[in-house]
This record gives sequence, C-alpha cells and structure tokens, in this order.
Amino acid sequence: MALKFTPNQGAGALRRGDRKTLTLGLLLDAVDNPFSAAIHRAVEGAAWERQTAVFGASFGDDPDRERALVEAFTRRRVDALVLTTISEDHTYLQTERDQGVPVVFVDRPPRGLEADTVLTDNRHASATAVAHLLAHDHRDIAFLSDDLDVATARERYLGYTETLQDAGVLPGPVVTGVLSVEAAYEAVRDLVTGPRRPTAIFTSQNLVSIGGIRALHDLGLHHEIAMVGFDDLFLADMLEPALTVVAQDPAEMGRTAAARVFARLDGDDSPAVTSVVPATLVVRGSGEIPPAH
Repeated sequence: MALKFTPNQGAGALRRGDRKTLTLGLLLDAVDNPFSAAIHRAVEGAAWERQTAVFGASFGDDPDRERALVEAFTRRRVDALVLTTISEDHTYLQTERDQGVPVVFVDRPPRGLEADTVLTDNRHASATAVAHLLAHDHRDIAFLSDDLDVATARERYLGYTETLQDAGVLPGPVVTGVLSVEAAYEAVRDLVTGPRRPTAIFTSQNLVSIGGIRALHDLGLHHEIAMVGFDDLFLADMLEPALTVVAQDPAEMGRTAAARVFARLDGDDSPAVTSVVPATLVVRGSGEIPPAH
C-alpha cells in the first residue's frame, strides 16, 4: 500500500542541526499599505528563487505585537528575519543573533543591536521635497506626519525644518500623530479653512497624502494649494493635478534586504552594513502650483 508522505522541514532541520527550514520571517507595519506590500512582494520573489517560503505578518505599530510575532517566527525556527519594527529597544533579538539567525532591518533602523539595515535617506528626500516647494516661491509650507516617535517620521521632520532654516524661512503649521487617511482628511480640512491657510502642504507619508488630497478636492482647493507627498501612490499620475511626490523604491529595498539575508545564510560574516536606497522627486503638477498673491 502506498503511503502519502510530506517531509517536515522543521524536523529535518533538527536532525541536520543546521536550522535550514527554508523559511524566512517577514514583519511589516501594515500589509495593506502599498509601501509594505511592495517590500513583501520583493522579498517573496527573491525567496522563491531560493526555494524558500516567507511567513509574513504585520504589527500595526504595536511594540507588544511586534515582539509576539517575532517570537512566533522564532518558535517555528525560521532561518532568518526581515523586520520593520516600532520597538525602542531591539536587544531582545540578541539571543537569536547569538544562535546564528540573520536579522535584517528594513525601513527603520535597529536600536541597541548591530544588524544589516536597508533604509531610504529620509532626511535628504524630505529636504528635496521642501526645497522644491521653496523653489516655487512658497514660504508658508505646512507639514503633516504620523508619529514622530517613529524613526522615519522623525528624519522627515528634520529634513523639513532644516531646509526651511537654511533658507531663512519659518516653519509653517506642523501637525503630527496623523495615523489614518481619515485623520489626515480632518487635519488638512482644518488647516486650509483656518485663520492661517498655508500655500503648500508637505505630507510625509502615503496614507497622509491620500487624506490630504481628498480634503483639497472636496473643498475645491486642489488648484490653489500646492502639495508634495512622501511615497508614491497608485494612480497618482491620474489625479488632477497629478501628485508630485518624493518616491521611495520599496521594491528595491525589499530586494536589497533579501540579498543581505541570503548572503548571511550563505556564510557572509562581515560586519553589519547599512544600505541606503535613494528616493526620487517625481514632478507631476501639484507641487508646482504657485502661491496666491
């Protein structure tokens, strides 16, 4: 009688002693965010070429959930971890590192742990966006962001303030802690209907940009107030006006992170490196609206 048998990769790893379960653990902020989704697809594509499965999960900027998910991955003896994180301290991963599990951070740098990291130069990219608005004669530029406790948001805020300071321009209205499309809609609506209406808005995250665009369109101000967003959006070029953005390359970030993981799994024991994937200013129209005089 023929028996159907499927080999257990975990049991095989225990027998061989090499931890090779042919799996990676991938942790991202939110799988429904297009930025995270692009990273996921790129990591998965690279892993597929190495006959490796990817266990993916999202933590929604909850540090407790982050740690619980990482522990779930390690209990399943994944060969390596690719992590976007929110925790203030990553020393809890040291045990896995000591046991030879490669850990690569993507989008946000680690704290308290030396590890390979793949980032965008958030401060420089933000400065590029603000300089673009300054070049189009804007001197009252609002800044909308998610939580500044997040490393990426903090770097983008510094790029905003430093660029204005270098130009001798005072910061415009600053709204932080904007965590959803709906919150961004309300924040932009309040800004542009208030006593100090900015001539331009820099939205430093893609979901914030979506809410801001909707508010400007609903109020009929999308041809009067300039906007530059951080991160590109699907169909951004189809808007009227089309959205000018500083576009990250999440697919390249994912490919780079995967390459570091597999290099480590192949025996690379060189010191940890930080890889910076540049962002690109994409000029489409919304960031070139002149201020009203």
